[in-house]
Amino acid sequence: MHLKRLFLVAALAVFAAAPAARQAFAEDAAKPADPGLSDVLTDLLHGVEGENGTSGPDKRVPFGREEVQLSFAPLVKQTAPAVVNVYASQTAKVTSPFEGDPFFEEFFGRAQPRAQSSLGSGVLVDPSGVIVTNYHVIKNADEVKVATADGREFASKVMLKDETLDLAVLKISADKPFPVIAIGDSDALEVGDLVLAIGNPFGVGQTTTSGIVSALARSHIGVSDSGYFIQTDAAINPGNSGGALINMGGQLVGINTAIYSRSGGSIGIGFAIPANMVRAFADAAKAGLDFFERPYIGAEFEMVTPQIAESLGMEKPTGALVSTVDAAGPAGKAGLKPGDVILSLNNTPVESIEALDYRMATLSIGTKATFAVLSKGQQATMEIPLERAPEGAKPSEVTLRGRSPFSGAKVEELSPRLAQRLGLRTDLKGVTVIDISRDSPAADFGFQPGDIVREVNGTTIDTAATLAQVAQQDTRWWRFTVERGGQILRQVLRY
Repeated sequence: MHLKRLFLVAALAVFAAAPAARQAFAEDAAKPADPGLSDVLTDLLHGVEGENGTSGPDKRVPFGREEVQLSFAPLVKQTAPAVVNVYASQTAKVTSPFEGDPFFEEFFGRAQPRAQSSLGSGVLVDPSGVIVTNYHVIKNADEVKVATADGREFASKVMLKDETLDLAVLKISADKPFPVIAIGDSDALEVGDLVLAIGNPFGVGQTTTSGIVSALARSHIGVSDSGYFIQTDAAINPGNSGGALINMGGQLVGINTAIYSRSGGSIGIGFAIPANMVRAFADAAKAGLDFFERPYIGAEFEMVTPQIAESLGMEKPTGALVSTVDAAGPAGKAGLKPGDVILSLNNTPVESIEALDYRMATLSIGTKATFAVLSKGQQATMEIPLERAPEGAKPSEVTLRGRSPFSGAKVEELSPRLAQRLGLRTDLKGVTVIDISRDSPAADFGFQPGDIVREVNGTTIDTAATLAQVAQQDTRWWRFTVERGGQILRQVLRY
């Protein structure tokens, strides 16, 4: 043992004294040779102590220049040209305390609209110019422009957008095909995998950062209704939204969406929408759909709490509890009942409602899915068709007019298909707001798409025609009840 340490000291002295000797030593060490000084040094650098020493994974100090010059540069050159900058602008109404007063408007003029802009990133996923970005990057935008990595600028049109998923698809056109990043399989990711994040943080220009996958299936981060995110410690900052998260194969595995930060800058906790969801959404846009359709089975679900898990004899709270089932829907016909628990989908475990929603959204309408179900203490397997949500009765859109707080709102009677479009439970019934005219009384009073009007001035609202008739009342006092996000809101006002 003393002899080994003596050899190590002598070798380090040679490394420190003569660069040429160090190079010769490295070359000699790389050649096969009889056991000797090289083996002794390697064992010591591995941490081996004597005959009974144990070594960990195959790790060692790099020998040779090539081994210390590893770089992400080839990967960045391959993928960065497909990451673009997205500029969204809108004209905001500016109100003045003197608006409507002829005297003050004569001297001070009318308040002028003010332009607002937002900056984000996007990823080219099709050579024809199809770009995926975040919904919040282009939300309420009047104009969206795209700048490619080579400095060109294009006007774009929005092909599809979904606030609940925080995704949007844009389209630009040119004479030649655009560079793209192939969409990979985000389900193949594992915690610890290396990833790169590419985007345009703070508008400083295209920037690449590296990190690892910190966690999978993150939910309840307050970004969107989607509850299935990839967490990474690759630096993501404002402006990175909509940018690419790529794996070491140069494939898109996520769209960078949000960060957890108290200062506004990166602290190593970023979130990305999985690529499998991005692929399904982009395919819907390229198919010309007006909204992202999810497969429909005619059932709604709730969280499995520890108390529910204990009452059902489950070892831990996992899966999705069936709360309601449409007897005439695919799930009802297959035998699914309220109180059952979905444990897996197509042999993939379902840990929560968010996981089930994500898995369902990535499947194709018209196919079948295999569900593992816990029913009355027994596990069973069901094959349920994935159908398009039914339209219901003939749609009857009504735009409300007259002097009422609802003026400017477009309403329609709920169907499963309309509820899905608005991000509502498909078992809900009633009359809902589907659109709001800008600068209308309904917009000023804060009505939102997805609001369900339950009662107005003592009249129960069950059809769009009923609401249109009640909204024409000649009164200045309005009392109404609205359901929003599962909460009942009651309002009394004079208008």
